[in-house]
Amino acid sequence: MYIAKIAALLSLAASALSLPTGEVQKRALTARPYADFQISSGTAGNALAEAQAKFPIDTSNLASVSKGDLAIIKAARETAEAAETDAFNDEVKAASGAAADALQNGKVKNKVLKLFLETTALQIEQAQGKDNQAKVDKEQKKLNNNIALDKKAAGQASQSVNFTGDVKPKN
Repeated sequence: MYIAKIAALLSLAASALSLPTGEVQKRALTARPYADFQISSGTAGNALAEAQAKFPIDTSNLASVSKGDLAIIKAARETAEAAETDAFNDEVKAASGAAADALQNGKVKNKVLKLFLETTALQIEQAQGKDNQAKVDKEQKKLNNNIALDKKAAGQASQSVNFTGDVKPKN
């Protein structure tokens, strides 16, 4: 009985020693298809808040964002850009009237999503030691312009597109 207690104690000690000793980065995001994270449907006017809700990152400590989360953000940005160039552009051109307006509003919301993801990724990389402030500033200016366009269309219909060309995260 005494030997069994010692064996159990040694087993617990070995388990404790095998645990990671450094700070474990928690993953906040999961990779999803475009249809699950797009924000173009509904109404215009609140695109930035919608994008932030789809990709909740702790902006108070960007240096601690995991490589996995950064990879998901980058892949989602590439996917949103592909949705713009491979779907929105053609559908907006082909539509007319209210349908064209709704698709254009959806395209603007998609651009807000894309640029939010781009600036977020750049800011994370900056916080983790990469010097890219000029690119952050450039992309932030584009983001601000599209946020203004979205707010100008507040309350108007916004239409998404069917897009399945998802980019997979590169870990």
